[in-house]
Amino acid sequence: MSFVLACVQMTRGAAALTSGRHLDAYEHLTRLFDPKDPAHHPPFNAWAIGDLVEAAVHCGQTTEVKRLIESTPELYRTASPWIRVNLRYAEALLAADADVESRFETALGPELTRWPLLRGRFLLAYGTWLRRQRRVAESRRPLRSAREAFDALEVIPWAERARSELRAAGESTARRAPQAWNSLTSQELQIAELAADGLSNREIGVRLYLSHRTVGAHLYRIFRSWASPPVTSSRRLSTTESCD
Repeated sequence: MSFVLACVQMTRGAAALTSGRHLDAYEHLTRLFDPKDPAHHPPFNAWAIGDLVEAAVHCGQTTEVKRLIESTPELYRTASPWIRVNLRYAEALLAADADVESRFETALGPELTRWPLLRGRFLLAYGTWLRRQRRVAESRRPLRSAREAFDALEVIPWAERARSELRAAGESTARRAPQAWNSLTSQELQIAELAADGLSNREIGVRLYLSHRTVGAHLYRIFRSWASPPVTSSRRLSTTESCD
């Protein structure tokens, strides 16, 4: 039962962290480390260490979280790559100013490429630290990379946070434009994917049990929802096929 409760608290903590409610996130996640709490789960709590430290730093609980980590030496005895990269992130966030840069360089190592969302968060934290050290020009590159990663993953709250930091670093950045396919119905998305694979209206109709005229009507709407005309080839839809 404690494992289930630990999962719930970890999820609550991640949700609060994403929405910028750092104190809530800290309170949710510290329950995993409290032996008196029913959500306490030693093998599982190490998975939350990166989120916990980030929340603690933002809500002024740095001293408390350092004490908590020192009282949990088993965190460092792990073969889990996920826990290792989170520990490196925690160490970078808690490091003295003279050590922060080298800690972030270690945290942003090749092992992190397996987790693009986590990498984006590390880049955001690193860029934010650089900007606050008045190294504004240097901060833009990691912040830009973080924004691009969050946009690709469509994690909008994190992307907006990266944009805010970029603006503070003196770089204008447009709001994320919604993807055109977000406005399509599930059937229209199926039709668009089949058309992109080179099927004609009639072939799509046979596949989806629709008339070729219905397929043409859907494609007309799909094309209009795009910001630019679709790329065509010899096997892609012709104007006459779309309207026949």
